[in-house]
Amino acid sequence: MEQVISVEHMTKSYGSVQALKGVSFQVHKGEIFGIIGPNGAGKTTTLEILEGIQKADSGEVDVLGLKPSSQLKQLNHRIGVQFQATSIQKKMKVKEALDLFSSFYHGASQKEELIKILGLGEKLNSHFADLSGGWKQRVTLALATLHKPELLFLDEPSMGLDPHARREMWSMIRLLRDQGSTIVLTTHYMEEAEKLCDRVAMIYSGELKAVDTPKELLNNNAAHYLLFESEQLHKEDLMMFPDVIRVEQEQHSFKVFSDDLQKTAYYIFSFCHEEELTISNFQFEKGSLDDLFVQYLKKEHAE
Repeated sequence: MEQVISVEHMTKSYGSVQALKGVSFQVHKGEIFGIIGPNGAGKTTTLEILEGIQKADSGEVDVLGLKPSSQLKQLNHRIGVQFQATSIQKKMKVKEALDLFSSFYHGASQKEELIKILGLGEKLNSHFADLSGGWKQRVTLALATLHKPELLFLDEPSMGLDPHARREMWSMIRLLRDQGSTIVLTTHYMEEAEKLCDRVAMIYSGELKAVDTPKELLNNNAAHYLLFESEQLHKEDLMMFPDVIRVEQEQHSFKVFSDDLQKTAYYIFSFCHEEELTISNFQFEKGSLDDLFVQYLKKEHAE
């Protein structure tokens, strides 16, 4: 499978703070690749090095066969970038911004096509400052893709959007991928990573924890759990059973994480039968990427 990005042992520090600690991964042509992690994990720093905005302290970084640190001019014509915040004059109209950014590139612009795809026709005469967050994201996405980039970088593309606008943004990103762009995005929305990305790199405290499809990450790494409700059980009762890793309680709802779910379920039902306690809505649940992050966090604190 053709690689469009190759990163080997990339490091970056800001004074005494290590933002990236030997990160390595590859991105394949035609995929949506997510860089996920909590705020401050090193996601934006990773993206800025790939875009040539910053230089890595050490390691090898190859983007579309070019070195971002020394071949940025050639690279800029082949990539598109949507930042977390793009500075556009408040009184500039949408059509003026599209015309201005189209003039930056020598090749053919797909301005008219993007106006249709992103539904910008009704907003062409609107000032940028008057747009909602969702419409601003559509405009900046259009500006980043006017020149039909081979590789598109999106830094937290749905941050601040309401759930409906977020799902619309996902549809647009998939459409751009289907039209031929490889897409690399950062996000701290775990639902976004699970539903949108073909593969994800999980970064925590500057370290790469895992790279895989969301499904395989969960199958191989995430703790699964038992979910049920009871007004009579207590967290302390559940912690005494063999193989239980931890118990999370929210009012009368319990999440029980265990190394052996079936054995733990047997102990819970046996205990409730003997003590004449009732439970309801009992389910075996697969862990989410959010659960996986909690797992890494607890492991780090334990060490």
